[in-house]
Amino acid sequence: MTRAVYVAAGEAGSNKGTVALGMVELLSRQVETVGVFRPVVRAGREDALINTVRSRFQLALPYADCAGVTYDEVHADAERAAGDVVARYRALARRCDAVVVVGTDYTDVGAPTELGFNARLAADLGTPVINVVSGKDRTASRIAAAVELSSRELAHHHAHELAVVVTRAAAGPLAITHPTPLFVLPETPSLRAPTVADLLDACDGRFFLGQREGLGREVSALMVGAMSLPGILDRYTEGAAVIIPCDRAAALLPGLIAAHVSPGFPALSAVVVTGGTDLPAPVDRLLRGMAIPLPVIATDHDTFDTATRLSVVEGRFTPEAGGKIDTALRLVAEHVDGGLLLDRLAIAKTDVVTPLMFEYELLDRARSRRRHIVLPEGEEPRILRAADILLRRGVAELTLLGDEERIRAQAAQLGLDLAGAKVLSPFDAELRERFAREYAQVRAHRGMTVELARDTVTDVSYFGTLMVHTGMADGMVSGAAHTTAHTIRPAFEILRLGLVSSVFFMCLADRVLVYGDCAVNPDPTAGQLADIAIASARTAARFGVEPLIAMLSYSTGASGAGAEVDKVRTATELVRERRPDLQVEGPIQYDAAVDPAVALAKMPGSRVAGRATVFVVPDLNTGNNLYKAVQRSAGAVAVGPVLQGLGKPVNDLSRGATVADIVTTVAVTAAQVRDDPRPA
Repeated sequence: MTRAVYVAAGEAGSNKGTVALGMVELLSRQVETVGVFRPVVRAGREDALINTVRSRFQLALPYADCAGVTYDEVHADAERAAGDVVARYRALARRCDAVVVVGTDYTDVGAPTELGFNARLAADLGTPVINVVSGKDRTASRIAAAVELSSRELAHHHAHELAVVVTRAAAGPLAITHPTPLFVLPETPSLRAPTVADLLDACDGRFFLGQREGLGREVSALMVGAMSLPGILDRYTEGAAVIIPCDRAAALLPGLIAAHVSPGFPALSAVVVTGGTDLPAPVDRLLRGMAIPLPVIATDHDTFDTATRLSVVEGRFTPEAGGKIDTALRLVAEHVDGGLLLDRLAIAKTDVVTPLMFEYELLDRARSRRRHIVLPEGEEPRILRAADILLRRGVAELTLLGDEERIRAQAAQLGLDLAGAKVLSPFDAELRERFAREYAQVRAHRGMTVELARDTVTDVSYFGTLMVHTGMADGMVSGAAHTTAHTIRPAFEILRLGLVSSVFFMCLADRVLVYGDCAVNPDPTAGQLADIAIASARTAARFGVEPLIAMLSYSTGASGAGAEVDKVRTATELVRERRPDLQVEGPIQYDAAVDPAVALAKMPGSRVAGRATVFVVPDLNTGNNLYKAVQRSAGAVAVGPVLQGLGKPVNDLSRGATVADIVTTVAVTAAQVRDDPRPA
């Protein structure tokens, strides 16, 4: 049975899109297939919120299947349009485990009130309603009155109210008694700020120069560049978009671009060129030969018309507005009791675990404990972009290592908000001396002195590891710009508790498997294999994977002999001796470990065969090829390597790591942090 919820608002400007995004994320953690549906959309253009949800949550649903009818069709024949909406919704619902329906956008679709129109649709669809009420510029008593009025309107049209979400509320408690759960989201200015993409759309613009990824930047202010360049440079503010006429672009545009990249000036969000783009040929050639780090958009409207259009633009959710989406998701996660809503919707969690579900579970685990992670590669753009997402989502507290002025300037140029991150220099005199003494003490048995250590600890990997060792940070993530050896050598020297090994979380379409060790130990002994198996089982359990351990080999059970098989057989017995509570089988071939039919033929009666979740490989050659083969051939998402055997977590990134990889690895690292000194 498909479960659904209808997100409706009683007025414009309610930020109901924030609530809708939060509900899609909540349901995506619980069920395998979530859909989004808008009963009424504008004709002639695709709905931005539908595409935002499809993009952000990787929905394999065509746009057309997520849209009902147009506003024009509602005005022409409301009864027929309602019937078409129900038919289209049911067609989508048949393909989904849950659907979030997002109500209309206040364009007078149906008298007497638009909320009434949405209430009737919700009743027709049989979906409960989350009633979104704006608290903007309202006292508590006026908010209470608005909640009561909208709830009555829903009831009048036989819609069932699931909960109320008051958005855009002033800071402070809101004591309102209501028969259904009521949640309050505080006013968050960045959600109302337009992005560069919003400006481009509002002025019928086109992308002219610069970086397209900058279209998602939030615009803090508008300025019309109607003066000389020095005058503009004196007056524009951080995050502003500057509007300049085409006939002055040749004189102003190069200077504005230079100011944007200069540490001594605020960073711009965009430049808007009005009246066309007929630049003099030499200037056009100059600009097109430059690496311009901000978007420049062009419009055929004149300067006055453009400024008038842009001055009334409010922010909306688009696929490019990643920062706005992250802010919205954090807001809902922090202020809405998702478990209560799921209970009221009677949605049970599926046994299937998709990559997206596993990612959300990681973020939830990390967010619930809010650990402090140090990122040594603070001047790497991917690290900065990941830091922006991590801070917006509230995943962890962050410290970046590097030159603070350069890092802050680079973040501003990229349109990132890193105000919540701390920045430390590895050459900080006080910390350098403290860490040198600490490192010399730890490595005294190897002849390390304070004098030698003073040079060593300024290396960002050593500095970050010593921050973790001394408790200034809970964990470290590095490797986007350094080799694996450079990242983990300090951890081996300073934080090792026993055998250090690794696992990869292999996220298949319907489950998560754990592979160890595919990254650290080239040829482990039987005893080391047993240690790896036990550590991998502990890691699996910590991340919600029931550990059923398969000790992989080229033969199953007693069918084979030889040194390699005997090593695995011995390791299996050692695991059973050391941890009799663990379910382990070995030696076993991969097909017998994962396929119930093969398991029945090769190892009948085994509690692990055919159901294994933790796979321990006999050597690095096997493991590295195994995880890469599954990753590429089965389309699995590989999360890792996640290091085991350290007193505190340090994890390595691939130098080809994407921003998403970095975010996930930081979440894993934060979730690894323990309250006791046992291996993570």
